[in-house]
Amino acid sequence: MKRYCGRDFSEAELTLIRTLIAEDPRRTRADLSRLACQAIHWFKPDGGLKDMSCRVAVLRMQEDGLIQLPPPRRQRPETRIRISVETDPQTPIQAPVHALPGLQLRLVGTRADSCLWNEFIHRYHYLGFKTLPGAQLRYWVMAGDRLVALLGFGAADWQCATRDHFIGWTHEQRQQNLHLIVNNARFLILPWVRSENLASKVLGLTARQLPHDWQYRYGIRPLLLETFVEKDRFTGACYRAANWLHVGKTQGRGKLGPSGKQSVPIKDVWLHPLGKGFRQGLVR
Repeated sequence: MKRYCGRDFSEAELTLIRTLIAEDPRRTRADLSRLACQAIHWFKPDGGLKDMSCRVAVLRMQEDGLIQLPPPRRQRPETRIRISVETDPQTPIQAPVHALPGLQLRLVGTRADSCLWNEFIHRYHYLGFKTLPGAQLRYWVMAGDRLVALLGFGAADWQCATRDHFIGWTHEQRQQNLHLIVNNARFLILPWVRSENLASKVLGLTARQLPHDWQYRYGIRPLLLETFVEKDRFTGACYRAANWLHVGKTQGRGKLGPSGKQSVPIKDVWLHPLGKGFRQGLVR
C-alpha cells in the first residue's frame, strides 16, 4: 500500500494505472489522470473527478520508481507576474477600524480580477503568489471604495497532527471529511493601511460569510477553518482576537519533508469552528 495526496493506493490499483499507461502510448498525462480517477473511483464530494490530485499523485509515483509516465507533450510555461501601476502604493489609511467605512468582502470573479489579486499577493505578501490548491475562494476586502486587504482560501492540509488530535479523527474519518475544512492560505493587509483591529474584524466577517459562499460555489458547507502562522514572524494575535483557537504547532516537516527532521519553519496551528456541532460533523 502506497499513500499519495491523502489516498492509499493498493498494488492492484498501481497495476491498473500501469495498464492504462501501457495500453495507449498516445494518451496525455491529463488523459491518464482522468481515466485513473474513473477506474479507481476517486471522486470529489460533489461527484467530480479528483484529476488534479491524481495528476500530482502519479508524478510522485514516477519519482518513486513505481510507474513510468509518457513524456509531457509541452513544457508548462513559467508563471510570470508583471508588476503594474494598479498595485502601486496608494494614499495611506490611518484610522481605527470603527472609523472606516463599512467593510465588505467581494469575491474575486473575473480573469482580470484574478490576475490583479495575484499581482497584489506577489508584490506585498511575504510568501508571494502560489496557486491555491483544490477548491478555493479569494476575496477583496473593501472599506467603502478603498481596497484594504486580500484573503485567499483553499483546500485543507492533508494531515496535521495537532489539528487531527483536536478533532479526534481516525485515519478513515480524515479521508472522508477533510473537504469540510477550509484553509486560510493568504491574508494580506496592504502595507499602506494602518487600522487598529482591522485584521480581527476582517476575520470575523469572513467566518460569517465564507460558509455561504463556499456552499453556493461547491455545494459543501465547511465546518472548520484552519491556518498556519509562522511563529518566528507573527504572534497570531489577530486570530486570537477573532476567536480562533491555538491548538499547537506543526513539526516543521512540510508536505514532503523527511520524518523526524525539520525542513520548513515551524508554524502555530489556529482553528475556527463554524458552528457548535462542527466536531460531530467531522467525525461522522
